[in-house]
Amino acid sequence: MSHKITLHEENGNLILEHAGRVLFSFPKEKPFLWVGNGKAEYKMQRGSFKFKDKIISKKVLRFAGISDGEIAFANDSGTVLLRAEISGENPASLRFAAADGQEFNRLWLRLPAESGEHIYGCGETYSKLNLRGENVRIWVQEHQHVSFFVKKVLSEKLFGPKYKKTPVFADEISYVRQPTFFSGRKYFVHSDSNAYAQFDFTDDNHHELLFHELPVLHIGAAEDFEQLCLLRSSVLGTQLPLPDWAYDGAILGIQGGTDAVERKLAAMKEAGMPVCGVWSQDWQGARRTAVGSQLMWNWEWDEEQYPDLPAKIAKWRAEGVRFLGYINPFLAIEKQLYAEASAKGYCVKNRKGEDYLVKSTTFSSAMVDFTNPAAYDWIKNVIKKNMIEFGLSGWMADFGEYLPTDSVIHSGDPNILHNQWPGIWAKINYEAIEECGKLGEVFFFTRAAYTPSVRYSTLMWNGDQCCDWSLVGGMPEAIPASLSLGVSGYGLVHSDVGGFSTFFHVKRSPELMARWAEMCAFSPVMRSHEGIRPWDNAQFDATPELLAQYTRMAKLHKALKPYLLAAEREYTEHGIPVMRPLFFYYGGKRDKTECYEYLLGRDILVAPVLEPGVTEYEVYLPKDEWVHLWSGKEYGTGVHKIDAPLGQPPVFYRKNSKHLDEVLQLKGD
Repeated sequence: MSHKITLHEENGNLILEHAGRVLFSFPKEKPFLWVGNGKAEYKMQRGSFKFKDKIISKKVLRFAGISDGEIAFANDSGTVLLRAEISGENPASLRFAAADGQEFNRLWLRLPAESGEHIYGCGETYSKLNLRGENVRIWVQEHQHVSFFVKKVLSEKLFGPKYKKTPVFADEISYVRQPTFFSGRKYFVHSDSNAYAQFDFTDDNHHELLFHELPVLHIGAAEDFEQLCLLRSSVLGTQLPLPDWAYDGAILGIQGGTDAVERKLAAMKEAGMPVCGVWSQDWQGARRTAVGSQLMWNWEWDEEQYPDLPAKIAKWRAEGVRFLGYINPFLAIEKQLYAEASAKGYCVKNRKGEDYLVKSTTFSSAMVDFTNPAAYDWIKNVIKKNMIEFGLSGWMADFGEYLPTDSVIHSGDPNILHNQWPGIWAKINYEAIEECGKLGEVFFFTRAAYTPSVRYSTLMWNGDQCCDWSLVGGMPEAIPASLSLGVSGYGLVHSDVGGFSTFFHVKRSPELMARWAEMCAFSPVMRSHEGIRPWDNAQFDATPELLAQYTRMAKLHKALKPYLLAAEREYTEHGIPVMRPLFFYYGGKRDKTECYEYLLGRDILVAPVLEPGVTEYEVYLPKDEWVHLWSGKEYGTGVHKIDAPLGQPPVFYRKNSKHLDEVLQLKGD
């Protein structure tokens, strides 16, 4: 039952309650709200940003009373400078607005906190799940940036791989930052704001939220986390259900041309692997750079590399295999699509009025200006004609987090629109599918996101992990990333099987590929990636043993379909993510376990093997009755060492699962 949230005055204090429980008590003698003005400076390099913020003014405000659903806040002289309009019951909303004659672009708010209170969400976090003790910048940007690789290479060169070392959150940046968080006290806060924000959870007594514009705060509270998810979804919405076919086996990342795809699909058929899709990211062309095999970023069929592709797409589809591609918001400056967009004024400009050329890795490209209605429709029609009508059943809608703050766009301020950019990009892709009448049949997956993306991104993926085992940047970080996305509203999430980034000593081994496949078999979508340097990486068919293991995991993933569909319905109807953190049901008292184990739906616990060369793995099981999937042995709460040979990752199901018949079928081949 969702009880009303009340906000009232008591002895001069401002009290926010839910079902008789005090969520926040703002004592009149302690400041908790400030407003002011500032000027921010941002410098972007390859998608990552450096910040400077000059505070011009900052004024402390005091609670000055409630009247007719409006809170007044005044300075020490009693002059009202800020008002907050209260609306809704649960979630309740507070809309901050400057009083007449006032103007502010900074607001600081301190929410009272309890000792030991855990905090989760804020978009996608890679190094830890509980954010208490951390200062989180709400600004979308490239996760694996130049300094990341330098630090990683130097660190591992000097000290070796850090498989067990706890990652450091400080300075972590992310493709998905969102002003949304859950508290272990079972409340959530979401802000309708788009400018830069900073959520500081480092103080023992309060959470300090900084906004670069006056926000609208949504606060919801519940008796359990499932109900809290439903309340959050009433504000943010949910992603659409995936197409039914996406659960029918593996989606294989294969590139290199029509013959390469045909040859590998034939071999997989002979091996008995259930394949529901092939993802060829280079369908529109590729280029070789110093970094590796990169794409041409020209959103039309490359007939030279993929001859006879339309006929092959129809053939593969008749065999139950869909064809997926790739797109992003950039345009290759060597190609005709860019020439057309540039001639029509459809590109983001620099301050000289020239097309703003953005460098991602080793080459520069132009960016479509989504704020120009004609450009918005133009790129959407490219997707409709060159991708959907061409026959693609899905694609990676990459990037979205690169809008430079020193750019000039058709309308609006890039400082405010930067965070929204990936949400607008997702909306363009969504509308293209909708206008073609293909919702529920065609889908796309994004790595960057902000609040609007929850309603428009049909599937998320964790971005570019390194092809290694390290907690910093490697396979393990996909788990906290997926779980934090789930808390933030994104219930359909997956990662690249095998990772993406390869450099120097970081190369994908057959063992890593096998273990990653085990993890992704227990996720909504099982999709592989060849990586940025495919020739350095073991692919799913690198050895007979790996092919057999991958085939087994693909069969298992397909067998999970009824269970996954049930979990998906719980998400689309109630907001409960498919991959769930243990704290949803068992409390949050083991930070490391929270990061690297998860629940798939309500009844399956997965503890992926995240270290090389082990056949026995230590697992924590929360208080419940658990049955080991492979042996049938029953376990209670506590830490256990579990046999974990390749092909049998530590997976358990609840003894009283309502999906018991479906789960037991997973043991077969």
